[in-house]
Amino acid sequence: MTLTTPVVIGIGCQRGTALETLEGAIAEALRGLGAVEVRCIASHARKADEPALLALAERHGWPFLTYPAEQLDAVGVPNPSMRVAEEVGTASVCEAAALLASNASQLLVEKLRHIGPDGKGATIAVARWHPSKTD
Repeated sequence: MTLTTPVVIGIGCQRGTALETLEGAIAEALRGLGAVEVRCIASHARKADEPALLALAERHGWPFLTYPAEQLDAVGVPNPSMRVAEEVGTASVCEAAALLASNASQLLVEKLRHIGPDGKGATIAVARWHPSKTD
């Protein structure tokens, strides 16, 4: 019997990123983890209407959670970015979102940058899912 690791995927991406780019980025991030069960994907509240993220969640049946910049910015992460902070009000999207959605204190996969065939960039971070204290 193969055991699967429950994970949460945090995603940051440029506006208009293709679904193919997100799929490629996720495949790259998960490659070394073995069998996983994705519990949800998570991102910045500004991405709540991003077509590729919505399509990704629908295609795989994954819940899609978003967090406001203030909540993301309160999370300590290994790879903060001042450029991202200037653009979206938080120094981390993918790492902070993965940590918040997973209830974890550390990441399995730190921020991975991926440029897809559409020329758009995405960042992915993965954390082991932990049930909340109320579960």
